[in-house]
Amino acid sequence: MSALLEPLPSANDSAVPTTRGARGPISLVPPAMQIHPVPASASPFPARPDLTGREIEVLLCWIKHDSKTEVAKALFLSLGTVNTHLTRIRAKYTSVGRPAPTKAGLVARALQDGLVDISEL
Repeated sequence: MSALLEPLPSANDSAVPTTRGARGPISLVPPAMQIHPVPASASPFPARPDLTGREIEVLLCWIKHDSKTEVAKALFLSLGTVNTHLTRIRAKYTSVGRPAPTKAGLVARALQDGLVDISEL
């Protein structure tokens, strides 16, 4: 009996390629290598921290500027206030189990949380 390849799966079907065997579909991908869709309700990351609007504004400005001094000037804040906001942002990420001790870490968290798009960097 020859096995025929099935048509491409629809959005509701499994994304694992299969063939038709005598006893039904046979997977062409070993189980360890199969990718299973994550339900929309399940997040791949722990809870997002509860950042204030101003903290998000400071975070996004910090991501887009080279120095905290530039952030302070752009947002009409003192350098100390920028540092305080960034310290609180980092503490909030740490409290939900997602530490971001560096600027690169904060960029990663902002991308993961949808606060910034990669095309904006």
